[in-house]
Amino acid sequence: MWEYTDELKDHFFNPRNVGEVENPDGVGEVGSLACGDALKLTFKLDQNGRIMDAQFKTFGCASAIATSSVLTEMIKGKTLDEAAKITNKDIADYLGGLPEQKMHCSVMGREALEAAIENYRTGGKKKHELEGRVICNCFGVTENEINRVIRENNLTTVEQVTNYCKAGGGCGGCQGEIEKIIEEIQGDKIEEIAAPAPRPAARLTNIQKIQLIQQTVNEQIRPALRAHGGNIELIDVEGDKVIVAFRGMCSQCMLAEYTMKDLVEAKLREFVLDTLFVEEDKDSTQQPHNHRG
Repeated sequence: MWEYTDELKDHFFNPRNVGEVENPDGVGEVGSLACGDALKLTFKLDQNGRIMDAQFKTFGCASAIATSSVLTEMIKGKTLDEAAKITNKDIADYLGGLPEQKMHCSVMGREALEAAIENYRTGGKKKHELEGRVICNCFGVTENEINRVIRENNLTTVEQVTNYCKAGGGCGGCQGEIEKIIEEIQGDKIEEIAAPAPRPAARLTNIQKIQLIQQTVNEQIRPALRAHGGNIELIDVEGDKVIVAFRGMCSQCMLAEYTMKDLVEAKLREFVLDTLFVEEDKDSTQQPHNHRG
């Protein structure tokens, strides 16, 4: 499982400003339930143009909830110009750091803030969209966004870029372009980084592991899929291999493979064991449900 700071745990177990501001001045919505994380940020200004109230609603992991909570605390009392200067690194630093695989949650918070400010300044007439050529079609990440996370966080590998904005985490077809962007920005800074030694897996009995997997499916994964007309069924567990079958709309979705890796496998690794991997039982998914005789 991920190692979380005490500050992050506090904001996860005791999130601040959960909800939605009544008659908000600014509204920002980013993310996607299908990808595992979504955030809605609303704020209200006082007569002096400072943020007097900010609230959030989010669906996601512990890091998504904590970063959303701390963001609302950070922007209160600030002008919009002051709030706009907050970076994803500022959000992560406020929490004492995030697991690198969860840095995209802090980026999502910064994007939601930008979307809310843009919503206010345009009177809600303009939909917030990231500018620039789309590099990662799987997750809709643009060249501008990749440039930004690389510069702000001094990233040097494709894996890091994926951790920060998910680009390259789907089919992988854009990884070559991401490498070129990194080389253009970082130049001589790029160094070969040795892969960290794998952490020892936690000791769980088979029964405990299966129970945790089923609990994670029920509480962390199934709600996101149902929101899009889909569902998931746990078929079997063989060692570290978790076999699942998609149901409903998910069984027909072209992005099911990405959902399996970025949502299902990611959640199981976070809440159960980081050595787990997921395979889809397509025979079970495609089998007819109505039988006669």
